[in-house]
Amino acid sequence: MLLLGLLLLTSALAGPRLGTRAESSLSSKLQHSSDKEQNGVQDPQHERIITVSTNGSIHSPRFPHTYPRNMVLVWRLVAAEENVWIQLTFDERFGLEDPEDDICKYDFVEVEEPSDGTILGRWCGSGSVPGKQISKGNQIRIRFVSDEYFPSEPGFCIHYNIVMPQFTETVSPSVLPPSALPLDLLNNAVTAFSTLEDLIRYLEPDRWQLDLEDLYRPTWQLLGKAFVFGRKSRVVDLNLLKEEVRLYSCTPRNFSVSIREELKRTDTIFWPGCLLVKRCGGNCACCLHNCNECQCVPSKVTKKYHEVLQLRPKSGVRGLHKSLTDVALEHHEECDCVCRGHTGG
Repeated sequence: MLLLGLLLLTSALAGPRLGTRAESSLSSKLQHSSDKEQNGVQDPQHERIITVSTNGSIHSPRFPHTYPRNMVLVWRLVAAEENVWIQLTFDERFGLEDPEDDICKYDFVEVEEPSDGTILGRWCGSGSVPGKQISKGNQIRIRFVSDEYFPSEPGFCIHYNIVMPQFTETVSPSVLPPSALPLDLLNNAVTAFSTLEDLIRYLEPDRWQLDLEDLYRPTWQLLGKAFVFGRKSRVVDLNLLKEEVRLYSCTPRNFSVSIREELKRTDTIFWPGCLLVKRCGGNCACCLHNCNECQCVPSKVTKKYHEVLQLRPKSGVRGLHKSLTDVALEHHEECDCVCRGHTGG
């Protein structure tokens, strides 16, 4: 009986200690979980919704110090009013784990357009501060991911504020995304670029190199007509003297034409916006016809295909489809002087 009593007493004393140890372990997990969720939502399937009515900011945990490892935080900013946009500005103190082969695989922050799921950009490393981002509607989503290795500092901090769409025409294109500009303003902006690289860099500042590579990636399924009809026919005159005179008479010569005007495609932007074509021009001083006035008209017309960059607005959402396409333009290969009003040669 004495031995049984000692066993029962020992068990009673040991019980609270085990309970205390379990409670301490649970408290530690809860503290770790609280540390993860203090500034976002850890579950990638959920998100912390923040109503935006004034300026504010979100940041990586412990900013501007080293952020924790193995995290997924998601924020969705929702403007209190519908007809406004949200602008994101990254703090100059920016530093995440470096990319591998220029790809952010491990620790990164990315911004997503909730309306269509478009990733507006993904950033990591500490080489440069990401540029400003503007939503296409009154919502925008931000996701921060860190893996289980090599956390960095200081992390990131993103300041947000409301942008009124009615003032977009006075805002610099470097602030507003190209997809937010009216088509005519965008056409003017696109026309101003002198190289395709600069244009794509403007349209897609964070992934312009990928877009440029995709644009020129060979497509064996479909060969553009510009490759098939690439040769230009040449008319050779045996009389050199006469040919020199013809240079200043009724002959095909280079004219610059607007593709949009030629094709009557005001719903599309082309780059370059103008191309050189052969069109009849010059005078008819040596007209052989007995009439009061001669005019220079084409006697042989062909269509030639030119490969250009085509930008078309996406249906239903903001954004642009980018593709290389063939446009057919008329070229005058031969010209004649005829009496004005006469359609024959």
